Amino acid sequence: MEDKQNEVKTLIALEDFKALMSIDDRDDKTARFCLVTASLSIEQYCKRKFLRKQYFETIQIINNYLVLPLKEYPVSEILLVSAFVGERYTQENGRIIEPEFYRPMVGNGYNEEMIFELLLSSSVRPYEYSFVNVTYIAGYVVSNPLPCGFETGSFSEAKTPELEISASLPLPEDLSAACLELASWNFNRYKGRRIGMSGNIKGAGVQGEHFELSMPENVRALIEPYRRKTI
Repeated sequence: MEDKQNEVKTLIALEDFKALMSIDDRDDKTARFCLVTASLSIEQYCKRKFLRKQYFETIQIINNYLVLPLKEYPVSEILLVSAFVGERYTQENGRIIEPEFYRPMVGNGYNEEMIFELLLSSSVRPYEYSFVNVTYIAGYVVSNPLPCGFETGSFSEAKTPELEISASLPLPEDLSAACLELASWNFNRYKGRRIGMSGNIKGAGVQGEHFELSMPENVRALIEPYRRKTI
């Protein structure tokens, strides 16, 4: 039985890809390689990660600003928030911020990039601290999960509507379709069926041929809305 912990995460499950391509276990190695390559190519083009995982960020507090942007999105769970003075968090120079003193919210970039932010309560007294550590879960899941959200805290002085996070978001169909298109395209080429091939090819079609590929236009059109526009 395959070790699930060592399984490489892709934008389409291997078994689903095999069913769609009408292939069997004899092509597992090639199919898995094509899925991994397609998933990584899409993430590199979009300059972001898509699959749900845990992130850790250290965010500098500037001018006592209470809104802290998170780099990865969409956010499904905040695990730990702590504030500290100096270059790193220790028990002596920092404190854990309890959930009732922060609120996850959708930032101004929501319509474009689903940017997420943390709104701190002024009772945290940000002027006493230099940095905030945030550990959180962000990204999409390939299959529909059970609800696993968290209760958002509330504090009386907050005026910004809080973000309701009730479950992890399933991977958008456009991304699944793009992964299928790119992986099946690669699979057909590796099996000798060069259907709809584009890009530059180095080599003379012999063993060891190296493919130097550009992103196909149909795949590019599907993933362009998910490309990170700000860093």
